[in-house]
Amino acid sequence: MSRQERVRSALETRFVQRAIIVVILVNAVTIGCETSSYLMERLGGTLHAIDRIALAVFVAEIAARLYAYRRDFFKDPWNWFDTVIVVIALVPATGPLSVMRALRILRALRLVSAVPSMRKVVGALLTAFPGMASIVGLLILLIYIAAVIATQLFGDVVPERFDELPHSLFTLFQIMTGDDWGTVAKEVMEHKPWAWVFFIAYILMSTFVALNLFIAVVVNAMNEADTEAEVSQLKDELATLHAKLDLLLAREQAGTSTRR
Repeated sequence: MSRQERVRSALETRFVQRAIIVVILVNAVTIGCETSSYLMERLGGTLHAIDRIALAVFVAEIAARLYAYRRDFFKDPWNWFDTVIVVIALVPATGPLSVMRALRILRALRLVSAVPSMRKVVGALLTAFPGMASIVGLLILLIYIAAVIATQLFGDVVPERFDELPHSLFTLFQIMTGDDWGTVAKEVMEHKPWAWVFFIAYILMSTFVALNLFIAVVVNAMNEADTEAEVSQLKDELATLHAKLDLLLAREQAGTSTRR
C-alpha cells in the first residue's frame, strides 16, 4: 500500500472523523467563550491557544485530504466548502480586515460536512431549492395581493400601518411571522369589526399553507435522496457479487483445464 493510500485510509477511519468533529465542537465553544469579558480576563491566553491549535488541525486535515485524493479532492463540493472556511480563518483579522475575526465562528459550519446526517439534510435542501423557489414566488405574490387589498381597505383607518403599499407589505410580513399580529388586527377591528376575516384568511394562506408546502418539498427531496442512496448501494452490492461470481467461474475453468 502506497503512502497516499495509507493517508486516505487513515482519514476515512471512524476515529479520525470523530476526532475532527470533537475539534470543531471545542473550537466553536472556545470562540463563543471569547465573547465573554469575564472568561477572557481569566482564560484569554488558553482560549487563544486552543483556537490556534484547532486552526492548525483544520489546515493539516485539509492538506492531508488534498495529498490523499489529489484531483479527486476538487470533485467533492464539501471539500471546497471546508477549504473556503479554513481559508477565511487564515486571513489576518487586523486593521481593515478586523471584521474577519467575527467570521471565525464559521468554522462551526464544518460540522455540517463532518456529520453525514447533517450533510444529507443540507443536500436535500439544495435539491429541493427549485421547488422552494416556486413556493417563495407564490408567497410573494400572495403577500403583494393582500397588501394591495389591505391598503385600499384599511389605509384610512390605520394609516401608520396601511397608508401606502410599502407599509402594508411590511405589516403583512410582520403578521406572517406571527410577530404581535393580534395587536395589528385589534387596531383595525376597532374601526372595522369584520376585518378579522381578512386577517384569519391571510394567516392561513401565508403561514400554514406555505409552511406545509415547504415541509412537503423538503421531505420529498429527502425521500428521493434516500431512494437514490439505496439504489446506489444495491448497484455496488450487485457489482461486488458479479465480480465474485466471475472469480469463481474463472477458478472453476482453471481447475477444469488443469484436470484435463
